[in-house]
Amino acid sequence: MSEIPAYTLYGEERFLPDALHIEAIKDRAGTLDWSISAHQHPHLHQLFLIEAGGVTLRVEGEAQRPELPCLISIPRGVVHGFTFTPGTRGWVITVQTAALPDMFAPASDLAGVLAAWGIVPGTGVMRQTAMALAAEHAQPDKGRATMLRALAAQMLCQAARALPDPQAQAPGTRAAEILAGFEHLLQTHVRNRWQVADYATALALTPTHLSRVLRAATGQSASATIEARTFQEACRQLAYTRLDVRQIGFDLGYEDPAYFSRQFRRHVGVTPSAYRKRVNAG
Repeated sequence: MSEIPAYTLYGEERFLPDALHIEAIKDRAGTLDWSISAHQHPHLHQLFLIEAGGVTLRVEGEAQRPELPCLISIPRGVVHGFTFTPGTRGWVITVQTAALPDMFAPASDLAGVLAAWGIVPGTGVMRQTAMALAAEHAQPDKGRATMLRALAAQMLCQAARALPDPQAQAPGTRAAEILAGFEHLLQTHVRNRWQVADYATALALTPTHLSRVLRAATGQSASATIEARTFQEACRQLAYTRLDVRQIGFDLGYEDPAYFSRQFRRHVGVTPSAYRKRVNAG
């Protein structure tokens, strides 16, 4: 699994400041000869609402050519790729699982159905939600982050209600339960600077076992996953608050502002100030 590319958005490694990202299929696939090679997203759930055209989906080694319009739900860690008919119309909605813990936490009544990939008919209601998401995502208006989370939750609920009953599917694996529990703890303790041993203890695992499960599922070690989530949170704070860089570093457990800035640049590729300027510039 570690040899399969793992991205945020396809072909990118940058962090997403929003709870979700939405783009037209043509915006990315159209620049890549309408072909997306096999890859995975360790911490993202994707919904593909395909309205017209054609698509061949390759997921976990299986090929599917669904009738359109359709909605394709791809959970985190599921290897997938596409070949689209040129000119295919639709949307790609990418949701950060950590941003919506109520949807993906083990106790959620949606977590089970969203944990398995699936294809369901696309509906007019789904299209309306996607259009609202695209409009909200494009405008830096008041309450934008809250609206994006609300609309993402609405879209996920629409998908989950259309997908097969999870009781009819094979039960989740222990690895999937561990991954879900770890994601939930990351959301809760990202500001506490928990180490791998702290997460392992909370999950009743050894640090070695936790890292082994995460590496097999995502291609990343536990420590790398924790660091990635920490700087994802830093990106959000820079994008959506007016806290200075020093305070953001303190809040995330970095007592040395210079060290925090160096680590941020190592993970994100630019300094915190440059990242904030870039986001604010649109």
